[in-house]
Amino acid sequence: MKYFLAFLGIVLITIGLSIDEKYQTVKITELFSENVVEVSLGEKNEYYRDYDFSFVQNTTDFVPDCKQDLLNIYYTAINAGKNQFTFYCGSDYDNCISDLESIANNKSTLSLINNYVHPYNGFKHIETEYDSMGKITIIISKNYTEEDIRQIEAKLDLIEPTIVNENVTLVENLKSIHDYIITNTTYDVDKRDTGSSMYKSDTAYGSLVQGYGICSGYTDAMQLMLERLGVENFKVASDNHIWNVVNIDGSWKHLDLTWDDPILDPTIGLELLIDDYFLITTEELILLDQEEHNFDQNIYTELKIKEA
Repeated sequence: MKYFLAFLGIVLITIGLSIDEKYQTVKITELFSENVVEVSLGEKNEYYRDYDFSFVQNTTDFVPDCKQDLLNIYYTAINAGKNQFTFYCGSDYDNCISDLESIANNKSTLSLINNYVHPYNGFKHIETEYDSMGKITIIISKNYTEEDIRQIEAKLDLIEPTIVNENVTLVENLKSIHDYIITNTTYDVDKRDTGSSMYKSDTAYGSLVQGYGICSGYTDAMQLMLERLGVENFKVASDNHIWNVVNIDGSWKHLDLTWDDPILDPTIGLELLIDDYFLITTEELILLDQEEHNFDQNIYTELKIKEA
Protein backbone atom coordinates (compact mmCIF):
# COMPACT_ATOMS: atom_id res chain seq x y z
CA MET A 1 0.00 0.00 0.00
CA LYS A 2 1.70 3.21 -1.15
CA TYR A 3 1.12 6.92 -1.27
CA PHE A 4 3.35 9.69 -2.62
CA LEU A 5 3.65 13.05 -0.85
CA ALA A 6 5.44 15.86 -2.70
CA PHE A 7 3.92 19.20 -1.73
CA LEU A 8 4.82 21.90 0.78
CA GLY A 9 2.40 23.83 2.99
CA ILE A 10 -0.28 21.27 3.77
CA VAL A 11 -3.34 21.97 5.90
CA LEU A 12 -3.65 19.64 8.87
CA ILE A 13 -7.10 19.35 10.44
CA THR A 14 -7.93 17.60 13.69
CA ILE A 15 -11.40 16.29 14.46
CA GLY A 16 -12.06 14.80 17.87
CA LEU A 17 -15.06 12.91 19.18
CA SER A 18 -15.70 11.57 22.65
CA ILE A 19 -18.74 10.20 24.43
CA ASP A 20 -19.78 13.67 25.59
CA GLU A 21 -18.30 16.15 23.15
CA LYS A 22 -17.33 17.00 19.60
CA TYR A 23 -14.85 19.62 18.54
CA GLN A 24 -12.87 20.63 15.49
CA THR A 25 -9.67 22.68 15.31
CA VAL A 26 -7.56 23.71 12.37
CA LYS A 27 -3.83 24.24 12.43
CA ILE A 28 -1.22 24.71 9.74
CA THR A 29 1.89 22.60 9.37
CA GLU A 30 4.48 22.09 6.70
CA LEU A 31 5.08 18.57 5.48
CA PHE A 32 7.41 17.53 2.73
CA SER A 33 8.36 14.06 1.65
CA GLU A 34 9.50 12.44 -1.54
CA ASN A 35 9.32 8.95 -0.07
CA VAL A 36 6.86 6.22 -0.88
CA VAL A 37 5.00 5.31 2.31
CA GLU A 38 4.34 1.69 3.19
CA VAL A 39 1.29 1.20 5.42
CA SER A 40 1.04 -1.82 7.69
CA LEU A 41 -1.23 -2.58 10.61
CA GLY A 42 1.58 -4.10 12.64
CA GLU A 43 0.98 -6.14 15.77
CA LYS A 44 -2.57 -6.75 17.01
CA ASN A 45 -3.26 -6.94 20.72
CA GLU A 46 -4.79 -9.91 22.55
CA TYR A 47 -8.33 -8.54 22.26
CA TYR A 48 -8.38 -8.49 18.45
CA ARG A 49 -11.37 -10.20 16.84
CA ASP A 50 -10.61 -12.14 13.68
CA TYR A 51 -14.18 -12.27 12.39
CA ASP A 52 -16.21 -9.75 10.36
CA PHE A 53 -19.66 -8.19 10.36
CA SER A 54 -21.98 -6.82 7.69
CA PHE A 55 -21.35 -3.21 8.75
CA VAL A 56 -17.55 -3.38 9.06
CA GLN A 57 -14.85 -5.88 8.16
CA ASN A 58 -11.17 -6.34 8.98
CA THR A 59 -8.93 -5.19 6.15
CA THR A 60 -5.30 -5.31 5.03
CA ASP A 61 -5.79 -2.56 2.43
CA PHE A 62 -4.99 0.79 4.02
CA VAL A 63 -5.32 2.95 0.90
CA PRO A 64 -9.11 3.49 0.74
CA ASP A 65 -11.00 3.90 -2.52
CA CYS A 66 -14.51 4.33 -1.08
CA LYS A 67 -16.34 5.18 2.14
CA GLN A 68 -16.71 1.52 3.13
CA ASP A 69 -12.92 1.18 2.92
CA LEU A 70 -12.61 4.08 5.36
CA LEU A 71 -15.07 2.45 7.77
CA ASN A 72 -13.14 -0.82 7.54
CA ILE A 73 -9.83 0.91 8.29
CA TYR A 74 -11.28 2.65 11.35
CA TYR A 75 -12.70 -0.66 12.54
CA THR A 76 -9.50 -2.61 11.90
CA ALA A 77 -7.33 -0.08 13.76
CA ILE A 78 -9.68 0.06 16.76
CA ASN A 79 -10.22 -3.71 16.70
CA ALA A 80 -6.45 -4.29 16.71
CA GLY A 81 -6.05 -2.19 19.86
CA LYS A 82 -4.10 0.65 18.26
CA ASN A 83 -3.62 3.91 20.12
CA GLN A 84 -2.67 5.63 16.87
CA PHE A 85 -2.78 4.63 13.22
CA THR A 86 -1.82 6.47 10.03
CA PHE A 87 -2.95 5.72 6.48
CA TYR A 88 -3.42 7.55 3.16
CA CYS A 89 -6.20 8.31 0.69
CA GLY A 90 -6.04 6.51 -2.62
CA SER A 91 -4.80 8.75 -5.45
CA ASP A 92 -8.01 8.24 -7.45
CA TYR A 93 -10.40 8.65 -4.50
CA ASP A 94 -11.66 12.19 -5.12
CA ASN A 95 -14.21 12.14 -2.29
CA CYS A 96 -11.83 10.74 0.31
CA ILE A 97 -11.63 13.81 2.54
CA SER A 98 -15.35 14.60 2.39
CA ASP A 99 -16.20 10.97 3.16
CA LEU A 100 -13.64 10.98 5.96
CA GLU A 101 -15.23 14.09 7.49
CA SER A 102 -18.66 12.46 7.34
CA ILE A 103 -17.29 9.62 9.49
CA ALA A 104 -14.98 11.57 11.80
CA ASN A 105 -17.67 14.17 12.59
CA ASN A 106 -20.42 11.62 13.16
CA LYS A 107 -20.69 10.37 16.73
CA SER A 108 -23.32 7.78 15.79
CA THR A 109 -21.15 6.21 13.09
CA LEU A 110 -18.10 5.98 15.33
CA SER A 111 -20.21 4.56 18.17
CA LEU A 112 -21.46 1.89 15.79
CA ILE A 113 -17.89 0.83 15.06
CA ASN A 114 -17.28 0.67 18.82
CA ASN A 115 -20.14 -1.84 19.11
CA TYR A 116 -18.20 -4.41 17.07
CA VAL A 117 -14.91 -4.46 18.98
CA HIS A 118 -13.85 -6.07 22.24
CA PRO A 119 -14.79 -3.78 25.18
CA TYR A 120 -11.14 -3.31 26.14
CA ASN A 121 -10.37 -1.99 22.65
CA GLY A 122 -13.36 0.34 22.54
CA PHE A 123 -12.62 4.05 22.60
CA LYS A 124 -13.71 6.73 25.03
CA HIS A 125 -12.35 9.49 22.81
CA ILE A 126 -11.15 9.42 19.20
CA GLU A 127 -9.46 12.08 17.10
CA THR A 128 -8.86 12.16 13.37
CA GLU A 129 -6.08 14.28 11.89
CA TYR A 130 -5.74 14.73 8.15
CA ASP A 131 -3.95 17.01 5.73
CA SER A 132 -4.83 18.31 2.29
CA MET A 133 -2.70 15.63 0.63
CA GLY A 134 -4.65 12.76 2.16
CA LYS A 135 -2.50 11.68 5.10
CA ILE A 136 -4.88 10.51 7.84
CA THR A 137 -4.07 9.70 11.47
CA ILE A 138 -6.51 8.22 13.97
CA ILE A 139 -5.71 8.80 17.66
CA ILE A 140 -7.61 6.47 19.99
CA SER A 141 -8.09 6.85 23.76
CA LYS A 142 -9.50 3.65 25.23
CA ASN A 143 -12.49 3.41 27.54
CA TYR A 144 -10.83 1.02 30.02
CA THR A 145 -7.61 1.77 31.89
CA GLU A 146 -5.03 -0.93 32.58
CA GLU A 147 -6.05 -0.86 36.24
CA ASP A 148 -9.73 -1.26 35.29
CA ILE A 149 -8.83 -4.31 33.22
CA ARG A 150 -6.66 -5.80 35.96
CA GLN A 151 -9.47 -5.61 38.51
CA ILE A 152 -12.15 -6.80 36.10
CA GLU A 153 -10.10 -9.80 35.00
CA ALA A 154 -9.34 -10.70 38.61
CA LYS A 155 -13.09 -10.65 39.31
CA LEU A 156 -13.85 -12.76 36.24
CA ASP A 157 -11.15 -15.27 37.21
CA LEU A 158 -12.84 -15.58 40.58
CA ILE A 159 -16.42 -16.00 39.41
CA GLU A 160 -16.00 -17.94 36.16
CA PRO A 161 -15.40 -21.37 37.82
CA THR A 162 -18.58 -20.89 39.84
CA ILE A 163 -20.89 -20.03 36.94
CA VAL A 164 -19.40 -21.86 33.92
CA ASN A 165 -19.61 -25.66 33.74
CA GLU A 166 -17.91 -27.53 30.91
CA ASN A 167 -20.34 -30.42 31.37
CA VAL A 168 -23.44 -28.46 30.37
CA THR A 169 -24.54 -26.86 27.11
CA LEU A 170 -23.48 -23.42 25.90
CA VAL A 171 -27.02 -22.11 26.35
CA GLU A 172 -27.08 -23.34 29.96
CA ASN A 173 -23.78 -21.60 30.64
CA LEU A 174 -25.03 -18.38 29.06
CA LYS A 175 -28.11 -18.54 31.28
CA SER A 176 -25.90 -19.00 34.34
CA ILE A 177 -23.79 -15.97 33.38
CA HIS A 178 -26.93 -13.95 32.61
CA ASP A 179 -28.39 -14.80 36.02
CA TYR A 180 -25.17 -14.02 37.89
CA ILE A 181 -24.75 -10.56 36.36
CA ILE A 182 -28.33 -9.41 36.83
CA THR A 183 -28.45 -10.80 40.37
CA ASN A 184 -25.23 -9.09 41.43
CA THR A 185 -25.69 -5.76 39.64
CA THR A 186 -27.97 -2.96 40.81
CA TYR A 187 -29.25 -0.59 38.15
CA ASP A 188 -27.69 2.84 38.69
CA VAL A 189 -30.69 5.16 38.65
CA ASP A 190 -28.55 8.20 39.53
CA LYS A 191 -26.53 7.76 36.35
CA ARG A 192 -29.70 7.31 34.33
CA ASP A 193 -31.54 10.26 35.84
CA THR A 194 -28.76 12.81 36.33
CA GLY A 195 -25.95 11.65 34.06
CA SER A 196 -23.51 11.47 36.97
CA SER A 197 -22.67 8.79 39.49
CA MET A 198 -20.04 7.74 42.02
CA TYR A 199 -19.77 4.45 40.10
CA LYS A 200 -18.31 3.55 36.70
CA SER A 201 -21.71 2.11 35.92
CA ASP A 202 -21.46 2.63 32.16
CA THR A 203 -18.66 0.04 32.04
CA ALA A 204 -18.10 -3.56 33.07
CA TYR A 205 -16.04 -2.23 35.99
CA GLY A 206 -19.17 -0.74 37.48
CA SER A 207 -21.23 -3.86 36.93
CA LEU A 208 -18.68 -6.51 37.95
CA VAL A 209 -16.43 -4.77 40.48
CA GLN A 210 -18.64 -2.09 42.03
CA GLY A 211 -21.98 -3.84 41.59
CA TYR A 212 -23.74 -0.95 39.83
CA GLY A 213 -24.50 -0.65 36.14
CA ILE A 214 -26.55 0.91 33.40
CA CYS A 215 -27.26 -0.79 30.09
CA SER A 216 -23.73 -0.36 28.70
CA GLY A 217 -22.25 -1.74 31.92
CA TYR A 218 -24.46 -4.83 31.86
CA THR A 219 -23.69 -5.29 28.17
CA ASP A 220 -19.91 -5.03 28.51
CA ALA A 221 -19.92 -7.41 31.47
CA MET A 222 -21.80 -10.01 29.45
CA GLN A 223 -19.59 -9.42 26.44
CA LEU A 224 -16.42 -10.13 28.43
CA MET A 225 -17.79 -13.50 29.46
CA LEU A 226 -18.87 -14.23 25.90
CA GLU A 227 -15.30 -13.52 24.80
CA ARG A 228 -13.97 -15.97 27.36
CA LEU A 229 -16.29 -18.64 26.00
CA GLY A 230 -15.28 -17.90 22.41
CA VAL A 231 -18.81 -16.95 21.35
CA GLU A 232 -19.12 -14.54 18.42
CA ASN A 233 -21.01 -11.48 19.55
CA PHE A 234 -21.48 -7.75 19.17
CA LYS A 235 -23.52 -4.98 20.73
CA VAL A 236 -26.62 -3.50 19.13
CA ALA A 237 -27.95 -0.06 20.00
CA SER A 238 -31.13 1.93 19.52
CA ASP A 239 -31.36 5.66 20.19
CA ASN A 240 -31.28 5.24 23.97
CA HIS A 241 -30.43 1.62 24.77
CA ILE A 242 -27.77 -1.03 24.12
CA TRP A 243 -27.70 -4.81 24.53
CA ASN A 244 -25.88 -7.97 23.37
CA VAL A 245 -26.43 -10.26 20.42
CA VAL A 246 -24.74 -13.64 20.14
CA ASN A 247 -24.19 -16.22 17.43
CA ILE A 248 -25.66 -19.54 18.53
CA ASP A 249 -25.22 -22.34 15.98
CA GLY A 250 -25.12 -19.87 13.09
CA SER A 251 -28.13 -17.85 14.25
CA TRP A 252 -27.91 -14.40 15.85
CA LYS A 253 -29.99 -13.98 19.03
CA HIS A 254 -30.69 -11.00 21.28
CA LEU A 255 -29.60 -11.01 24.92
CA ASP A 256 -30.67 -8.01 27.03
CA LEU A 257 -29.59 -8.27 30.64
CA THR A 258 -30.77 -4.79 31.58
CA TRP A 259 -34.38 -5.57 30.76
CA ASP A 260 -34.09 -8.94 32.51
CA ASP A 261 -32.81 -7.33 35.70
CA PRO A 262 -34.80 -8.78 38.64
CA ILE A 263 -37.85 -6.96 39.92
CA LEU A 264 -39.24 -7.08 43.42
CA ASP A 265 -42.43 -9.10 43.81
CA PRO A 266 -44.27 -7.31 46.67
CA THR A 267 -46.46 -10.33 47.34
CA ILE A 268 -43.52 -12.46 48.44
CA GLY A 269 -40.89 -9.80 49.17
CA LEU A 270 -38.35 -11.39 46.84
CA GLU A 271 -36.75 -10.44 43.55
CA LEU A 272 -37.81 -12.58 40.62
CA LEU A 273 -35.36 -13.55 37.90
CA ILE A 274 -36.62 -12.78 34.40
CA ASP A 275 -35.47 -14.28 31.13
CA ASP A 276 -37.87 -12.64 28.66
CA TYR A 277 -34.92 -11.18 26.72
CA PHE A 278 -32.65 -14.22 26.85
CA LEU A 279 -31.59 -15.51 23.41
CA ILE A 280 -34.61 -14.33 21.46
CA THR A 281 -35.08 -13.59 17.77
CA THR A 282 -35.70 -10.15 16.32
CA GLU A 283 -39.31 -11.08 15.74
CA GLU A 284 -39.70 -12.01 19.41
CA LEU A 285 -37.90 -8.84 20.49
CA ILE A 286 -40.22 -6.58 18.52
CA LEU A 287 -43.27 -8.31 19.97
CA LEU A 288 -41.98 -7.55 23.47
CA ASP A 289 -40.92 -3.93 22.89
CA GLN A 290 -40.89 -1.60 19.88
CA GLU A 291 -39.66 1.55 21.62
CA GLU A 292 -36.28 1.17 23.33
CA HIS A 293 -35.41 -1.83 21.14
CA ASN A 294 -36.26 -0.09 17.87
CA PHE A 295 -32.85 -0.55 16.20
CA ASP A 296 -31.90 0.02 12.55
CA GLN A 297 -32.14 -3.35 10.81
CA ASN A 298 -30.50 -1.89 7.69
CA ILE A 299 -27.30 -1.38 9.70
CA TYR A 300 -27.45 -4.53 11.81
CA THR A 301 -28.37 -6.71 8.86
CA GLU A 302 -27.42 -9.90 10.71
CA LEU A 303 -30.58 -9.26 12.76
CA LYS A 304 -32.86 -8.19 9.94
CA ILE A 305 -36.19 -9.94 9.68
CA LYS A 306 -36.26 -11.88 6.45
CA GLU A 307 -39.11 -11.00 4.14
CA ALA A 308 -41.55 -13.78 3.37
